[in-house]
Amino acid sequence: MAEHDSDREGREPDEQGVPFDEDAAWRAIVAGYGQEPPDPPGSKPFKPVKDLPLPEPDADDEGADDSDKQRPARPLGSSVSFAPGVGPRDYTAPEASEDDFDEDDEGHFVPPEPPPLPDADTTAKFAWLGVVGGPVLLLLAVLLGWQMTWWLTTLGVGGFLGGFATLVMRMRTDDDGDDDPGRGAVV
Repeated sequence: MAEHDSDREGREPDEQGVPFDEDAAWRAIVAGYGQEPPDPPGSKPFKPVKDLPLPEPDADDEGADDSDKQRPARPLGSSVSFAPGVGPRDYTAPEASEDDFDEDDEGHFVPPEPPPLPDADTTAKFAWLGVVGGPVLLLLAVLLGWQMTWWLTTLGVGGFLGGFATLVMRMRTDDDGDDDPGRGAVV
């Protein structure tokens, strides 16, 4: 019997046999709307801005008449202030000059001109035309409402598949360097 009681302690109210009143829970939430929840026990809450002490009077204010010293207390407003134009986002890096470089520095890197692309042969051009042109032809036929005849479908699907197969078959392989495959790392 003691095993059953210890088992009931860690369960939710529904599991303990106590019915949960959802309407009462919602009424409590709505009644507490806009109110700040209490701080947990042992925590030290922050002071509101209106309770912060006023700044100390300046040394030159001490010689002033008593009417200035009897100013009404007013809140500080903010504990952090920056002067206009001063802050982390207003920093700009100085411009680099030739005097900044040592003898070891090479200066600004300018990459060389890339080599020209190799000329494509006629077979590769027609293969790319089939890979790109086949789906574009089918898309145009659907968008423009053309009737899907057998020759239009064959030209679109066949052009794509034929061009793709041609490009895959013409891919270069690096079999030239495999003189003795299967030996593992060569030291």
